[in-house]
Amino acid sequence: MKVAIIGSTHAGVFAAKEVLAQNPNAEVHIYEKNDTVSFLSCGIALWVGNHVSSPDRMFYESPESLAKQGLHVHMHTLVEKADLADKALTIKDLQSGEQTEESFDKIVITTGSKAVKPNLPGIDSDKVYLAKNWADANALKKVSEYIKSAIVIGAGYIGAELAEQLSVNDKQVTLIDALDRVLANNTDETYSDVFAKAYQEHGVELALGQRVERFEESDQGITVTTDKGSYTADIAILSIGFVPNTSLFEGQVDMLGNGAIVTDQYMQTNVADVFAAGDASTVFYNPTQEHDYIPLATNAVRQGILVGRNIVKPTVAYQGTQATSAVELYGLAYASTGLNQASAVKKGVKTQTVTIQEDYRPNFMLTTDKVTASLTWEVETRRIVGGAFLSKHDISQAANVVSLAIENKMTIDQLAMTDFFFQPNFDQPINYISSVAIAAASQA
Repeated sequence: MKVAIIGSTHAGVFAAKEVLAQNPNAEVHIYEKNDTVSFLSCGIALWVGNHVSSPDRMFYESPESLAKQGLHVHMHTLVEKADLADKALTIKDLQSGEQTEESFDKIVITTGSKAVKPNLPGIDSDKVYLAKNWADANALKKVSEYIKSAIVIGAGYIGAELAEQLSVNDKQVTLIDALDRVLANNTDETYSDVFAKAYQEHGVELALGQRVERFEESDQGITVTTDKGSYTADIAILSIGFVPNTSLFEGQVDMLGNGAIVTDQYMQTNVADVFAAGDASTVFYNPTQEHDYIPLATNAVRQGILVGRNIVKPTVAYQGTQATSAVELYGLAYASTGLNQASAVKKGVKTQTVTIQEDYRPNFMLTTDKVTASLTWEVETRRIVGGAFLSKHDISQAANVVSLAIENKMTIDQLAMTDFFFQPNFDQPINYISSVAIAAASQA
């Protein structure tokens, strides 16, 4: 069995390794146009902010380590054309210029995503940076050593983290977003208001509800003009989101409107023996019970593994995702899973949400911290569809608990009566996850 893996970030790496683990006699070829594999891009902001022990540790595999495992690794290699029906690829060596054609038994599309870069005047300036891949990370790290100011465009997780890390390293930061709240697509107002206050306390200028119209270089750096004002800094960083990098396969496989490749529960596309995983593909989103596009490394890893387990025959079904994620800004930990009230409205799911605040452990302890907790449920069924937690205390695993509840279609009533331990070092006699579920069951 000859298998082509196109792309080698998370989905590609895990797919390739699992294909070989399940089929030791398979001939597995990885095609990667860049010079690295498995880059943990979620660490870019931390590296820029001097919170990474070594950039080498931002990779969990290398071309050499994959080759030692028996994989055929082709770096600096671009797949220029793909005939998915015939399983044929046209491949170009970017260093020699040599072009070849290869045929395969199976093709795995793990081409990932690309940064959204709108066609705006001046956006190609050398003073406008991206935050997507290893090359972007290197460029940002280098320039961050000597700049005094930066404009970050996009207040989602990546932009929010970059703005925070630059500000705590004494850079003057302006954070611009077209929406009227920071982390507007990730939180509801209860939480975004807390972060907005933290940014302002650390000197970050918030330019929210503003759309960027153009970029202009000047002796002072670069000026970003929006529909409401102009802002000047040494550099601008574009972090307004990602879209699937799948144009090579248009018209050959089923896709969503944004180009995300639709797969079944075994990662199989509608073309026989062609699979897709990671940021190039859809996920099955359990809160809505529908296909969606949610580019997260956690989704990519699990989908990649499933490709390997299903490459010969459908064996292990995808359990779906809750899009569980977390961020820490200025010592405030936020973790969420599934829908909140605002995102539920966008998805057309009729929900209710309850929010509580309490100490995470008894106040007879010498120290404790407040936890803000929210739970969102479907009105008709009382099925849990989302949860969020915020504290100076590490509340990250609470989101994982609610994620598991969503995946197993638990109701607020069931979660309210779920057994959680009590020990004063760790929690209250009624754990805050139980408390918010009890509050939800009482309110519903």
